Amino acid sequence: MFAVLVLAIGALGFGVGRATGYLGTANGASNRPSSLAEPVETQTTVPVTPTPTPVVTPTPVVPVEPVETPTPTQSESPEVTPTPTPTAGPALLKTGDSGPQVRAVQARLKQLQWYFGDVTDSYGPKTTAAVKGFQAKRGFAVTGAVDRTTMNRLVQMTHTPTKAELENRPTDGSWTDAPLDARCLTGRVLCIDKTSRTIRWVIDGDVQRTMAVRFGAAYTPTREGLFHVESKSRDHVSSLYGSSMPFAMFFSRGQAVHYSSDFAARGYAGASHGCVNVRDYDGIKWLFDQVKVGDKVVIYWS
Repeated sequence: MFAVLVLAIGALGFGVGRATGYLGTANGASNRPSSLAEPVETQTTVPVTPTPTPVVTPTPVVPVEPVETPTPTQSESPEVTPTPTPTAGPALLKTGDSGPQVRAVQARLKQLQWYFGDVTDSYGPKTTAAVKGFQAKRGFAVTGAVDRTTMNRLVQMTHTPTKAELENRPTDGSWTDAPLDARCLTGRVLCIDKTSRTIRWVIDGDVQRTMAVRFGAAYTPTREGLFHVESKSRDHVSSLYGSSMPFAMFFSRGQAVHYSSDFAARGYAGASHGCVNVRDYDGIKWLFDQVKVGDKVVIYWS
């Protein structure tokens, strides 16, 4: 109510100094200090430049020309050259022939396991069949007769037959034609020959079986002379060397005839500690069952 009254008085031109503490001028202007005048807001308009919208240029579409798939052409079949039929040459040996050359051919075929059994001087059905098998295996003309081509290949694949092979003797070193010691001609004897490196089981001069053997080294030689079997041990193990000595037959202060796996594996590249080594397992097993304690043992040079 008071504010309305003041405004009314001001409108009539009367000072209101008493009421406000300030007197107006004659023309109605106020004597209020200029520092107290209310500021007048001035609004400045800043022009805004619109951001241009980018124009997207469409990527031109390049038309793809269709690629023609080439039609496969049928390749020509290679010309097949017929395999020539092997032809046989003149026969060097054939069915009905005989002689040492036939025996030699049989021995060579035997080395290759085409021929079995004893070799002979006769060229019969057995030899013919062996030659045919050899020829067929190598693509030769299968005639059963030995021509130059067959002979050349046979010689290339084999060694020259040994005397033992030509005479149907064992090829494991167990064959010998060395003479028996006189002490081996009577009774039951293990006849051991250092020359031929063989042991022969002899009964009253008749050889029952022959096997290859190996002896002691120079510093542990196998003793020589006449002995007797002192004891036998089927599964013996050496108390000195710890080595296995199957089918041991002792004859002289620890020396024995027995099987040796080392002899079987290395042959004569090794030596024993004085024993007589045998490498034929089945042979020594058989011999062990034949020999009795007290039988003679003769070790000699023939």
